[in-house]
Amino acid sequence: MPEATDAQPADAQPAETARSTDATLLAAVELARTALLEITTDDTIGEVLGHIDEGDLVVSLLFDCLLTGYPGWRWTVSLARVDENSEPKVLETELTPGDDSLLAPEWVPWSDRLVDDDMTADDDESDEDEDEDEDEDSDDADADNAESDEDTDDDADSADDDADDSLDALDGIDFDEALAAAELNPGEPHEADADAGHSAPQPPTRSRRARRA
Repeated sequence: MPEATDAQPADAQPAETARSTDATLLAAVELARTALLEITTDDTIGEVLGHIDEGDLVVSLLFDCLLTGYPGWRWTVSLARVDENSEPKVLETELTPGDDSLLAPEWVPWSDRLVDDDMTADDDESDEDEDEDEDEDSDDADADNAESDEDTDDDADSADDDADDSLDALDGIDFDEALAAAELNPGEPHEADADAGHSAPQPPTRSRRARRA
């Protein structure tokens, strides 16, 4: 009786061996750099950072991007061969972001942006209305203050006019001359009193001769 052997499924296939990246494409660094010079300058292309194996006979080489404002980005050149006996060819060149690159905000559809713009416009109009109300209140307050200041100025002008009128009544009087005249003629008031006494009528006097014993 023959010995039993382990049965295997009829569709079993040998395990697939790990595929290695095409060495010819990895070595085509100068070809990739020359392709990049068609879209940028040499001073913006740095050293090779690595590669991406895109599939059978397709490799993307990654170059450091030295452009100002693009930290973390890299120049990407995709190379391919038709078969293992052909020369590498350039498929495309582009600038792609890395894991730590500075990225622009996510794209927002136009319809969503329109709604946001409308809401922003409404908020702006509300703010403008509030500002106008505040300006009107401020203008009213300024007008009231201005009227109060005018009234105060009118009162002050009236008081100044009264003072000027009282001073106008004394215009033309030389006080120094009047005081000097009073000092030079100190007797004039007494003489005036005497004159006033002589001018008044006197009662009749009786003569001694008219008396009889």
